[in-house]
Amino acid sequence: MALTTLDAVPALVIIDLQKGIVGLPTVSSADLIVERSAQLARAFRERGLPVILVNVDGRAPGRTEAGPPNLAFPLDWSELVPELNPQPTDLRVTKQRWGAFLGTNLNDLLRQLGVTQIFLAGIATSAGVESTGRSAYDYGYNVVFVTDAMTDRNAEIHRLVVAQIFPRMGETDTAENVLRMLKTGNFRNEGA
Repeated sequence: MALTTLDAVPALVIIDLQKGIVGLPTVSSADLIVERSAQLARAFRERGLPVILVNVDGRAPGRTEAGPPNLAFPLDWSELVPELNPQPTDLRVTKQRWGAFLGTNLNDLLRQLGVTQIFLAGIATSAGVESTGRSAYDYGYNVVFVTDAMTDRNAEIHRLVVAQIFPRMGETDTAENVLRMLKTGNFRNEGA
């Protein structure tokens, strides 16, 4: 379902657009995902709306079949890509899990700002984006997945998550449509 309305206080949450992840092979061009995410960030900033830049610098400690939990990353691995043009007004969240809520203060930050709607973009669709979206939905946020501003390493999983999972947790739309709605400024009143 396409985006129906903008809440009075929406926030953009960009997941893991950092040097160590953007360089990995993905279904859609990571450069295009970064470009669209940067456009969204500019539009949110221009309207004085919160932009949250999330990076990951570790992982959960449990054992998995995918490998040991204590991997060593290069020094700049978790640095955000410069194309996002981080601003002093942006909020930053560093996570050690797939999702941006568990083990961080993201929910507290959003509640303090009066945010009720979250727009999600980033990498990877089936990991950081989906996990953050699930938690956001569980916390009661209106979630919007900007599906052409995210990608994954696996095309089949990306399509499945976008088509089958995201519609159960929120609305899906394109960066172009989100930017258009932000430009027209049709925000829902807080009492509505």
